[in-house]
Amino acid sequence: MSVLAVENLTVSFRTDAGWMNAVEDVSFEIGAQETLGIVGESGSGKSVTALSILGLHAAATTRIPKGAIRYGGQDLLRVPERAMRRIRGGEIAMIFQDPMSSLNPVLTVADQISETLMLHQGLTRAAARQKAIGLLDLVRIADAAHRVDAYPHQLSGGMRQRVMIAIAIACRPKLLIADEPTTALDVTVQAQILDLLRDLQGELGMSVVLISHDLGVIAEFARRVLVMYAGRVVESAPARTLFRAPMHPYTSGLLAAIPPLDHDVRRLPTIPGSIPDPSRRIAGCRFSPRCAEVEPGCRTAAPDLMTVGEGHLARCLPRLRGRAA
Repeated sequence: MSVLAVENLTVSFRTDAGWMNAVEDVSFEIGAQETLGIVGESGSGKSVTALSILGLHAAATTRIPKGAIRYGGQDLLRVPERAMRRIRGGEIAMIFQDPMSSLNPVLTVADQISETLMLHQGLTRAAARQKAIGLLDLVRIADAAHRVDAYPHQLSGGMRQRVMIAIAIACRPKLLIADEPTTALDVTVQAQILDLLRDLQGELGMSVVLISHDLGVIAEFARRVLVMYAGRVVESAPARTLFRAPMHPYTSGLLAAIPPLDHDVRRLPTIPGSIPDPSRRIAGCRFSPRCAEVEPGCRTAAPDLMTVGEGHLARCLPRLRGRAA
C-alpha cells in the first residue's frame, strides 16, 4: 500500500508570456518505509514537484490544472489550508536545499525546533526545548544542551543541515522529502548526512523522497529512481535496474558523467546543450535537441512512458521500439 501517490500532476506558473507548464503529467507512488530517488538537472521539475506535495507554491502565480496527490485517503490538492497546516511538518516534512537560507538567522536553534513542536504537538516552550535537545542528540550534534542556544551562523554547514533534519523529524513524519540535502557540503559530511538519514529512516519508519541532481547520491540511498527531464518523467525503475540497464539516453548521459575512481576525470563525457526553456514548445521528444540517438520521428511524436520490464518505465522511441511489454 502506498503512503503517497502522485497522479498525472501538472503544475503551471504565470509568466509575462502567459501560463507555462513547469511539471507535466508526473506520476509516481512511494510505499511504507520506501526510499524513492528523484534525479535530473536543475530545471527538470524535481523541486516543483516536491513543493506541490506540501502546497507551498504561491497561489497567485501557480495553478495545478490537472492531477491528484493522494495521501491518507484524501487528495492534498483539495484539502483546506487549515488541514494542510496540520499535515505539513507533522505527517509530511521537508528538508530544503540551503539550510542557511531556510533557517531564520535571528532565532536560536531551540526557538526554531520548538516552533514545530508547539504547533503540532501542543508542547509548552519548556517541554519543547527539552525535546529539541533530544532531537539534536538524535541527529548526532555533540554537546546538544549547549548547541541548542546557538544561532545558525554559529554552526558549520553540516551542523546546520542536521538542525534542518531535526526540525523535519521533530513530529516523526510518515514521509520525509529531502531536497538536495547534501548540496554544498564536502564529501565527508555528505556521507555522514546520508548515513544519518538512513539510520533515522530505520528508527522512525519513515518513507523518504530524496531529490538530487547527483546520481552517485541516489545510488547510495534510493531503492527506486525517477528520472525527470524538462518537467516530465523520462524513466522510472528499481535502482539496480536503472544503473545496470538504463533505457533512456538522458539517463545514460547522467550515468556516464559520474566520475569513475580509476580514470582521468578530465575526459568525462557531457550532455551537450541545456534543458529547454519551459515556454518553448517542442513538438516531439523534449530531449531530442540534445540526444545523440535522435531519429526523425523523435522530433514529431512525443513518446509515452512504456513498460519495458518489471517496474521499469521509459520514454524513448528508438530504444524501446519492439521492446514495450
